[in-house]
Amino acid sequence: MAIWNLGSINVDNVYQVPHLPEPGETLGADAHQQGLGGKGANMSVAIARAAARVTHIGAVGTSGGWIVDRLMEYGVDTRHITSLPDAPTGHANITVDRDGENQIILYSGTNHMISDDMIGAALSTAAPGDTLVLQNETNGQVVAARMAKDLGLRVVYAAAPFDAAAVSAVLPYTDMLVLNEVEATQLEAHLGTSIDQLKVRDIVVTLGGDGSRWIDIDAGTDTHVPAIPVTPVDTTGAGDTFTGFLVAGLDRGFPMRQALSLATQAGAIMVTRLGTADVIPDLKDIEDARLG
Repeated sequence: MAIWNLGSINVDNVYQVPHLPEPGETLGADAHQQGLGGKGANMSVAIARAAARVTHIGAVGTSGGWIVDRLMEYGVDTRHITSLPDAPTGHANITVDRDGENQIILYSGTNHMISDDMIGAALSTAAPGDTLVLQNETNGQVVAARMAKDLGLRVVYAAAPFDAAAVSAVLPYTDMLVLNEVEATQLEAHLGTSIDQLKVRDIVVTLGGDGSRWIDIDAGTDTHVPAIPVTPVDTTGAGDTFTGFLVAGLDRGFPMRQALSLATQAGAIMVTRLGTADVIPDLKDIEDARLG
């Protein structure tokens, strides 16, 4: 099987700060790093590092060649990343405080310039049983989800950054919904119903330091997966790492509970590292850490 990821690609500027800035405050940074990021790119790297085959569908600007090269180095198939002339690559400015909490400002750039033709060209080579992964940092989610369902793909939707209208539009095509506790509450408020009433086969709610929930709608079960205690350094990208390893585990034939365990271990390692895509762990890191 194979995984197709319609996902954002960003240049991440990460600033370490004593505390998250207050409104109107000018705050000096202790350190600065620039690297590969974006929820989509993070997930593609995580999937590749979990030993699954992933093709990224996205776009960069003319200055984004180094980003595509970096994704290739991590084992991501980049044939369907389009370079758009005279267009700005997406980027994020991220502040991380000494407790590992963060604030993020996003500029979408080429992430919102992905055409239906780009999506169609990529998915035309997908096969029934493959997986499509979506997030909310690009355009084209509904078009891609509809194409994927018509082709017999499993659609996994990470509903972040949360947008009620976007989620409502993609849900009819979604086989697995992944969201955090805050997003789950927002979705319930928007729809006027609890998430366990949704017509989605599997729902995974991440709970931060409390682990995660797996709601199996068909079986009517709600399973808690405990977290692994670690001291966080930076929570940026941890959810993307979790989702990437979860999807990769399922693609490799793991039962859901085993895939969730793998994802939990990867997420626990990720929060102990400063950075985003460039520091996502691989399977050897998980084996060496012996967490969980």
